[in-house]
Amino acid sequence: MAIMKRQDGRRPHILICDPIHETGLNMLQEHMDVAIKTHLSHEELLAIVHEYDGIVVENDTQVTADVIDHALNLRLIGRAGAGFENIDVLHAQEKEVAVLNCPDANTLAVAEHTMGLLLSLARRLPRAYTSLMAGQWDSQSLIGTGLSGKTLGIVGFGRIGREVAIRAEAFGMKLLVNEPSVTPELRLQSNVQRVDLDEMLHRADFISLHVPLRNETRHIIGAAQLAKMKPTAYLINTARGGLIDEAALLEALEDGRIAGAALDVFQTAQQPNRALIEHPRVIATPRIGASTEDAVLAASITLAEQIIEFFQEVEVSTVLPLRVVPMDKVVPHEHFDQKRVDRLAGRLEKDGVLGNPPVVVESEDGRYIVLDGATRTTAMKQLGYKHGIVQVITTEDGLGLHTWYHVICQIGVETLLTLLRSLPNITMQETDIEKAPDEMFEYGGLCYIQLIDNRVFLIYPAPGVNRLEALNQFTEAYIDAAGHVDRTLNSNILSLKNEYEALTAVVIFPEYTVNQVMAATLSSGRLFPAGITRFIIPGRILRLNADLSVLKSDKTLREKNRWLHELLVEKQGKGGIRFYGEPVYLLDE
Repeated sequence: MAIMKRQDGRRPHILICDPIHETGLNMLQEHMDVAIKTHLSHEELLAIVHEYDGIVVENDTQVTADVIDHALNLRLIGRAGAGFENIDVLHAQEKEVAVLNCPDANTLAVAEHTMGLLLSLARRLPRAYTSLMAGQWDSQSLIGTGLSGKTLGIVGFGRIGREVAIRAEAFGMKLLVNEPSVTPELRLQSNVQRVDLDEMLHRADFISLHVPLRNETRHIIGAAQLAKMKPTAYLINTARGGLIDEAALLEALEDGRIAGAALDVFQTAQQPNRALIEHPRVIATPRIGASTEDAVLAASITLAEQIIEFFQEVEVSTVLPLRVVPMDKVVPHEHFDQKRVDRLAGRLEKDGVLGNPPVVVESEDGRYIVLDGATRTTAMKQLGYKHGIVQVITTEDGLGLHTWYHVICQIGVETLLTLLRSLPNITMQETDIEKAPDEMFEYGGLCYIQLIDNRVFLIYPAPGVNRLEALNQFTEAYIDAAGHVDRTLNSNILSLKNEYEALTAVVIFPEYTVNQVMAATLSSGRLFPAGITRFIIPGRILRLNADLSVLKSDKTLREKNRWLHELLVEKQGKGGIRFYGEPVYLLDE
């Protein structure tokens, strides 16, 4: 890989202000000049920050507006963790300084620490340990509470909140979620109930906070909220210290208005209120929620990769919205047919060219969601391509979405019903065709199926089953069993009888939106079934026929993007780029 250099010929200078794992540090040192200067005072940082192209922080160093103003060469601020509370992001954006973080790196660590605190509260583990170490055998006064059947209230249903929910459900807990809007993640979770904060405070046995600290969330738990909690309830905070009014919490504990609290974060990080952390009904830890070897390692690697890629990024605008991107950041939104992937992989190897690039939308976290081309994407990954060409579009380009219906043929009606009724992840409820569309929407059905004999069944996920898991099991079952399954935009069973021989049923899915599909893919990590969604893509780029040997070479991302740019300029100069505005029929090869 070529050595990265700035326009003045030298490698980028990076300042490490807070310690990061040596693996990430070594990665950075291979590509740029790295200075490690931790525990700098604010004045010391101001005096030297102008020398650097990028700075890396974790929790301790405050990157304030005046630091950014002093950093005349600064192009990037990287945080080896989630959140940006110690970085003035708005001022950085005004100065056109990129800000990167690692939102996924510590997700599991914090979720696991939350569960550890929850269990410690429930079973009084710290008190049991200290009393035993003091020579006491006080088992009668250490009777705890079980988790099974208890209600956990989760304030905030982001990455960490969802992982806490998964673990709490494994303990048999009931789940309440307080989330300001009905997100796609919530729509896909049948095991949680969305409630407002007041209702959660009244009902929950445990409340765990997982929201960022903003003006609207500061002291989200204060005296008024603590007064609404059960006297047997516990409060857990592994998110941000300012979410809780600590004076009000201490008063509630002193008065016995709640049973206890577990805190990993505090309003004053390294000088917490001694009366609070030493209270007999409080478990306190020194912000170690993300402090696992796995999380620290993952954060350092993720951030190093982002910084390296940032300084490799090509600085040319291509003729068309095409870009060479890392394949590990290209994410399909739907399942794929492995046989088609294998066939295409063989053809790519034989032909040595990429004809039609996958079409993607870039997400806020830097991933590329595949709208069209999941088979091509998967085939290139299977062949070991580190980089690939994608067509990047935005929702402002006129992007639309069709939801296909499935026509099931060449299987007996009763055979199909028996198969579907045997699936553990779904439940079926008979209805009639006039009610089915409204009931599917009103009661959160996955879809409904109309049989050739005009019987209609609503399909729901079984209790506690994720909606996408249930939907995939349902579609895979009839696709594997039926002689033929086709896609259609026609839901009229009478006209479909004339169109399809040996018709058995038609499956009607709800109309999805572009944002729902993308958000569900990013948040849950689960894929939609193949053949349900079809994106309407304006300006689709076909017959690029790019040389795959360049993509497979050891050239840098910058070099490959420049090659792509020159390829497109050459095609444009020869009149080889033509725009067709009309719709087309495309017959699969």
